Order: sequence, then structure tokens, then C-alpha cells
Amino acid sequence: MEFESTLSSYRIFNAVAEAGNISKAAKELYISQPAISKAVSKLEQSLSVKLFIRNSRGVKLTEEGALLYEYTCSAFESLRRGEESIRKIHSLGIGHIKIGVSTTLCKYLLLPYLQSFIHAYPHIKVTIECRSTFETLAQLEEGKLDIGLIGKPSQTKSIDFFALKKIQDTFVASPAYLENLGEREPSVSNTPRALFEQANLMLLDAKNITRLYIEDYFTKYNIRTGQILEVSNMDLLIEFAKIGLGIGCVIREFVEQELSDGTLQELPPVHSLARRTVGFAYNKNAAQNDSVKRFIDFYKGETPL
Repeated sequence: MEFESTLSSYRIFNAVAEAGNISKAAKELYISQPAISKAVSKLEQSLSVKLFIRNSRGVKLTEEGALLYEYTCSAFESLRRGEESIRKIHSLGIGHIKIGVSTTLCKYLLLPYLQSFIHAYPHIKVTIECRSTFETLAQLEEGKLDIGLIGKPSQTKSIDFFALKKIQDTFVASPAYLENLGEREPSVSNTPRALFEQANLMLLDAKNITRLYIEDYFTKYNIRTGQILEVSNMDLLIEFAKIGLGIGCVIREFVEQELSDGTLQELPPVHSLARRTVGFAYNKNAAQNDSVKRFIDFYKGETPL
């Protein structure tokens, strides 16, 4: 049987069932008794069952009516909870944001923003998906992510990009590794070209925008490289460099402590590496919910780190 009865019919049915009297239900609903009786009769005809037994004192639910009443009570309770949840969303700022970010940028850049934002909007749920810049951009385009923290893309036609800060790529190694490299390969000079050719060079994997940037740098300046070790994230790459596994290409701002205390040593570049820009991004063509709009307003109003 098709679902033909309206929500108002079931509301009237519930009111009559709870009141046990058509006259009383009419007063509670501010409609006439004939309108109540007509709505109940129409519902009974639609379901092909008797819902009430009429008597001199009012009405009583039939077996079928009592079963239907269980379901309508549950349905109206669900609607009540839904309305309450909607009111809470607006009054408390409850919502959900999905953010795409690399593991490295999450640790060093996103967390301070999240800490301040969650303090201001504690009821907003935030989901973090660790992805490369390319993956984040693709998911922003598809509407699967709301916000991305990424390196500035070359094409920003549908993407609103808000710059946070400049980052500097650099090459580092442990002093012990550089010393051992010279002992192992006596012919190796201190020139960066020679070091890159003879050393174990540690780079992020091929799907990372940083890797492509560095490979373009090598190609542009005709820099030959030796054995390459691919690492999935920069934290691991930094740790591998610290224990002397090779020369790592890292973001300088993320190893300032290691450079300061001498754990890592910075190699002079063959040619200077241009600084890159990272920032927040969202798809201008996608619909943003209130929570996403709050986050956008938040980071655009914050002082860059």
C-alpha cells in the first residue's frame, strides 16, 4: 500500500489516542470536532482498518490502532529530537568540518589554529584526513573535503587560497654522516654537487608536491643524484637524517632546533631554493555549511603564524 496519509492525519490520530476523546482532542488542536472525525475516518479508510472503538465516554484504540500508535509516538519523538538538534546547532554552533592536510603541515601549522578554533567553537566536530596536497586538492574539487591546508597550487581557478606563511626547503644531514661519507668515498669533495651524487639522498615520496618541486630543481640545475630513499612523511625523514641514514630534503622551519643544537648540519645549496607558500584552501563552487564558514572567517581573521 502506498503511503498516502499526511503528517497532520497522524498528528490528529495521536491527539485522539492520547486524549481518548474527540472533543478534547479538538480543543487541544484548535480545530473542529467534525474535522477531527473526518481526518480519523480518512486515515482508517486509507489503512483499511478500524483504529478506534467509539463508545459513550469517547474512543478506545483497537488492536491495530494501538500498534499504529506505538509507531507514530516513536516517529513524533524522533521529529522532536531532530528539531531539538537543529536548535542546538544554531544556538551552540554544533557542526562538522573535514580538513585535508599532510602529516607534516598538520603537526607544525594546523594544530595551533585548531587549538584556538576549538576553544572558540567547542561543539564543532573536526575530522582530519592526512593527505598530500594533490590528494587534498582532488578531494576539495569533488566536495569530499571542506578545507585543505596545502602548498599553493599553480592553478587556483575554483580554489580560494589564503596564504599563511612562506617555507624554505633545505638539505640537511648529521655531522657524523658527512664525516663518514668522506671517509667511505675519499674522492668526494665538499661541493654540494659531489655530495648529492655520492650520498644517500632522502626525499618524500613521488606523490608529494615537495618531491616534484625538488625534482624540478635538480633538473633545472642539472644536478645528478645518487641512491634515493623515499620516505612517506617529513617527520620520519628528519629522524632518519638525525641517525645518519643520509642527506634529507626538509623544510628548514621544522628543523630549526636540530640546526641550532648541531644535531643536523645544513648543506649549502647548489643554487638557492625559492621559498614556497602554504595556506588554507576551499572550493569556491562548493556549498559551505555554517561551521565551515566559521572556520574560514576564523583563519582569515587570525594573525599569520
